[in-house]
Amino acid sequence: HPPGEGPQLSELTGLFVLKPESATATKGKDITFVAKVDSSNLTRKPNMKWLKGKWLDLVSKAGKHLQFKESYDRNTKIYTYEMSIIKVVDADAGGYRCEVTSKDKCDSCTFEVSVAAAVEEEQQDNILEAFKRSGDAGEDAGELDFSALLKKREKKQEEPKIDVDVWEILKAAKPCDYEKIAFQYGITDLRGMLRMLKKMKVEPKKSDAFLSKLEPAYSVEKGKRLQLSVEVADPDAPIKWLKNGQEIKPSAKYVFENVGNKRILTINKCNLSDDAVYDCVVGEEKCFTEVLVKEPPVTITKLLDDVHTVVGEKVEFEVEVSEEGANVKWMKDGVELNRETAGSKYRFKKDGKKHILIINEATKEDTGMYQVFTSGGESKAELEVEDKELEVLQSIADLTVKAAEQAVFKCEVSDEKVTGKWFKDGVEVQPSNRIKMTHVGRIHKLTIDDVKPADAGDYTFVPDGYALSLSAKLNFLEIKIEYAPRQDPPKIHLDASGTGNKNTITVVAGNKLRFDVEITGEPAPTVCWMKGDKVISDSEGRVRVETRTNLCSFVIEGAEKPDEGFYSITVTNPAGEDKAEVFVKIVDVPNPPENVRCTTIGEDSATITWDPPAFDGGVPIKGYLMERKKTGSSRWTKLNFDVYESTTYEAKRMIEGVFYEMRVFAVNGIGISQPSSHTEPFMPIAPTSEPTRLMVDDVTDTTCSLKWRPPEKIGAGGIDGYIIEYRKDGSEDWVQANKEPIDKNHYRVKGLPAGEKLLFRVVAINAAGRSPPATLSQAVTIREIMENPKIRLPRHLRTKLIRIVGDKVNIVIPFQGKPRPVVTWFKDGVLLEDRSIGIRTTEVDTILFIRSAERSHSGKYTLSVQIENMSDSADIDIQIVEKPSPPIAVHVTDVWGFNAALEWKPPKDDGNCEIIGYVIQKADMKTKEWFTVYEHNRRPSCTVSDLVMGNEYSFRVFSKNICGLCDEAGISKNTAVITKTGLVFNPPPYKEKDMSSSPKFTAPLVDRSVVAGYATTISCAVRGHPKPKIIWMKNNIIIGEDPKFLMQNHQGVLTLNIRKTSLFDGGRYSCRAINDLGQDEVECRVEVRVVQEKGQEGKK
Repeated sequence: HPPGEGPQLSELTGLFVLKPESATATKGKDITFVAKVDSSNLTRKPNMKWLKGKWLDLVSKAGKHLQFKESYDRNTKIYTYEMSIIKVVDADAGGYRCEVTSKDKCDSCTFEVSVAAAVEEEQQDNILEAFKRSGDAGEDAGELDFSALLKKREKKQEEPKIDVDVWEILKAAKPCDYEKIAFQYGITDLRGMLRMLKKMKVEPKKSDAFLSKLEPAYSVEKGKRLQLSVEVADPDAPIKWLKNGQEIKPSAKYVFENVGNKRILTINKCNLSDDAVYDCVVGEEKCFTEVLVKEPPVTITKLLDDVHTVVGEKVEFEVEVSEEGANVKWMKDGVELNRETAGSKYRFKKDGKKHILIINEATKEDTGMYQVFTSGGESKAELEVEDKELEVLQSIADLTVKAAEQAVFKCEVSDEKVTGKWFKDGVEVQPSNRIKMTHVGRIHKLTIDDVKPADAGDYTFVPDGYALSLSAKLNFLEIKIEYAPRQDPPKIHLDASGTGNKNTITVVAGNKLRFDVEITGEPAPTVCWMKGDKVISDSEGRVRVETRTNLCSFVIEGAEKPDEGFYSITVTNPAGEDKAEVFVKIVDVPNPPENVRCTTIGEDSATITWDPPAFDGGVPIKGYLMERKKTGSSRWTKLNFDVYESTTYEAKRMIEGVFYEMRVFAVNGIGISQPSSHTEPFMPIAPTSEPTRLMVDDVTDTTCSLKWRPPEKIGAGGIDGYIIEYRKDGSEDWVQANKEPIDKNHYRVKGLPAGEKLLFRVVAINAAGRSPPATLSQAVTIREIMENPKIRLPRHLRTKLIRIVGDKVNIVIPFQGKPRPVVTWFKDGVLLEDRSIGIRTTEVDTILFIRSAERSHSGKYTLSVQIENMSDSADIDIQIVEKPSPPIAVHVTDVWGFNAALEWKPPKDDGNCEIIGYVIQKADMKTKEWFTVYEHNRRPSCTVSDLVMGNEYSFRVFSKNICGLCDEAGISKNTAVITKTGLVFNPPPYKEKDMSSSPKFTAPLVDRSVVAGYATTISCAVRGHPKPKIIWMKNNIIIGEDPKFLMQNHQGVLTLNIRKTSLFDGGRYSCRAINDLGQDEVECRVEVRVVQEKGQEGKK
């Protein structure tokens, strides 16, 4: 490994407790390798594989030479695996690997075995055995060993050792003597001997491309970085990196580096898919290595907690693991709990890294030890379930009653089904006309009417079935009347007029309060002032009491808020007592408003809200004053001079892009409060527009993955993130899926209820607030899509499908997807509703059937398969063609000598396809027999030669397309008469004809569709005098001297040849002809298609 890129091979990690180590074995001796695996965290027995090299499974080679052994210790839960090599040979040298797997966990390690010779003297003798078969059953037993020296066979009689160098004999011998020498020295594997001899004669070729090659194997932990490094001889030589035979392209995952002669491949964030064979190719040479990715064990980060509960309560065991989506195993008292065996009693829940075991209604049978296991740890917790205790909601209270009054004992318990008995002094109370016992719901009552002295005593209520009792005492009160001499009782004369409410005194905080109270009574009463339970007796200080004859004054210097409250004055003398209460109310300016915040932002305005002050000063709040300032400035600007009564204010006339802060003052009848805390700095900006192209990327049974594009209008405020919300179909309550805004354009919503139809929307957030939401067009059913919808379009349907009018059209298109996709057909972008087109759909394919094709059936058909919001579509172009109509306006334009010139116009109806040519026929007016002159004439004109003198000829023309010739021909309106020679002809005086004409295209360019990699040609025809200049253009850009294009002009036929087309060559091609009299131009479109290979289709 490069430094810091992965664990060393000898480090004990993962499932192995003991790993086999590299060793040097002595030839002919035995050697054993031992590996130990800890199965305490595994859910099933591990599977061990011993491998040599890349993929050679050694278990299939087990026999006398290779032996395997397995044992298990029940106490330590450790499996021991042994591999023994009996009588080591040279072929046993090399790299080995052992792999252990168990369900979704795996681990592997590598080790090297090198072989050392035992005694040099024995090597020559053992070479005779190098090509003999192992074992004692004859030549057909054991395996062939082509490069090592095996043990000698046991011989019944000891033979002298042969001191002969067989290889020297073979090198010097003729090929015809090889078989004789092999038989003489007991060599049975003649082919193996010849291969070995060939290797000895050919010296090993040293690599010309690599100075240092890749190591045989690399090991790296999942998520770590790995570097593969080679050193090449030529620093300018191109290099390729392959993974499992496929070329690797540079990306964020795979980084290529060139440092001098070194070539480094860096693999970032390795995962299990990176476990593969990697090749480095330089020219014709290559070297390879194997990368092993180790998955770290899943550990428990939050342990289970013990639970103590009562019968019927819900119990949850929660554990948190290190990896999200990891599997855990739950057990109770050593018995595994899973969805199949647990039934409806237990529920298992996954929430990210959290795993929860839920018991809905606990019973005493659920008491026990619960365990949870992961691949890298375990945790246990104990559950104790007890019966419910009866809870006393209201106990009975002691009563004191007078004679003939009613006594009622009342209590309330938690269980309304519980009954009980009443006892008096330990004796059960019996009901009578005067004593009644009632039980209504959870309330039990004992009512005693017309109480008598005998009813006094201790009463007890005992619930049936519970070791619980409620007791209270009934006291009988006897009234005795005593007569005393008449005295003048004390009297308090309060004067609180003008202070608002009766006996309420209001004072502004900081002012002095003096309250005089007149007192009468004989003898002079004693005065006591109290606030709550505290007696005020100080005659000096800030709060004091001043007493004079018949007058008592209560004084507070500098009133404070804690001085507010109820004050009581009590006057007593032997004649009686009088008491009065006074409420002292301290009023002040209010506290500052709270929670001042900016709620909405516009382009030049902002709205702030706040909460009223926690303390209004004791006087109702009249309103508020607002101020604002620019962030960083110390100058505050008033926003209103009149009191503003609402707690929401919209500030206007602000500058966009400038940060502001605001504060608020509260106003009451006393004054203005201190300023509130500042708002967070805000900038007047507008929210963004809604996010675009919201779609569903993936759906499972509990999650839904969404992706979208940023809003089209973002503005100066940018985007702080996105909020994802969802609601049930039919509900109006939206639930926020992410607590904090996310900055990515994709998000997986987790913990969704399986089977529910949910609607999702995404909102962009910036300093101005929320944007309008982007909402899915239809609800998504939360269920796992086992297989995404995919259309397998047959190869012949990837090009235009051409059929003749009246033919049958039968298109079968297979598709895949689970659950079954919804299949929809469209024609030219509109839902297909043509009754003449039949459609049948099964679970695996769909069929489009037309019994008798018509030209109206031509068009672009689109097949769409959809599962929820996952869809796939494919386009099929269908062209229905028929024979064309005949050419029109066929006429003879000129006759000279034995020649006649014809012209005509193309047919009105081309049969829905290109006219590929014309067939011209002539007929002598005498015989009326038609003879073909031209079979493939492309232009709408021709010259007919070799006519017979003295005859009169008529002509007819057939138009031709891919369906064939038209049914009727276009017959010339006039005839050509070939006059006889020898007659005196007085020609008119020759007048030279002006042949000048502006360019005019007689044959247009035709659209072409070509497969990428093949050449194509587009052509047209032009006439004009003087000879026009020809300009070829692609997408209105002149094609210069590009070697990719070949332009030819042969007698007015213009040809553009495009060599080895690619996707870049597609577009609009035009040809322009220019001379002094004017110009003309034609154009066409060239479409380049890419045909995918079968192997690539399978991968998709």
